[in-house]
Amino acid sequence: MHEDTRSPLPQRPPEAAPRSAAWADPAPLGLAGFALTTLLLSIVNTNLLKEPAAILPVLGLAAFYGGLAQFAAGLFEFRRGNTFGATAFVSFAAFWLSYWWIAPRVALAGDAHNALGLYLLGWAVFTAYMTVGALRVSLPVLAVFVLLTLTYLFLAIGSFQTGAPPHVMTQVGGWFGILTGLAAWYASAAGVINETHGREVLPAWRREPGRGEPGTHEERSV
Repeated sequence: MHEDTRSPLPQRPPEAAPRSAAWADPAPLGLAGFALTTLLLSIVNTNLLKEPAAILPVLGLAAFYGGLAQFAAGLFEFRRGNTFGATAFVSFAAFWLSYWWIAPRVALAGDAHNALGLYLLGWAVFTAYMTVGALRVSLPVLAVFVLLTLTYLFLAIGSFQTGAPPHVMTQVGGWFGILTGLAAWYASAAGVINETHGREVLPAWRREPGRGEPGTHEERSV
């Protein structure tokens, strides 16, 4: 007589491998927040807007769109494994938040043109080495970083100058800032439109890292 070794309990089917959660691309949000804030401040820097209170909308955007929204985009880039995008978005979010805090206090405290020049020059150096990383991302993003490096450089030179503002170099930096904002808006629009249409409507000219190179990731964005 053979003993029945079958279990009286029904066999459970093997569990399927857990599906990875889908994460939306945060880059278009970060680029859009950067673009609009940069455009408005740059128009003020060119002296096209001469209203005494023109800086107030800029400060509002710097705190909430260029600052908080871009900071959130950077955190999600960390989650997606994108070192370049996370570093860029969190850093420029910090720039806009620091600008939101500094600008009204400088207006009250008085002359600080040398300190502001060093502040902007430091951002020019940061943006310059991020431009090297942007060489392996996409042409629109590379354009943003090249133009932004020049923007910071001219604004720094303008801040170091003495005399009554606006200085010519600050105005030149403003025009480069307008070009920077437009390039960032294009990169943001390409990300949103191409994603929602499921095909490349606006050319992005991506330059992804090669196999085995640092930064390769299946969810890479920006």
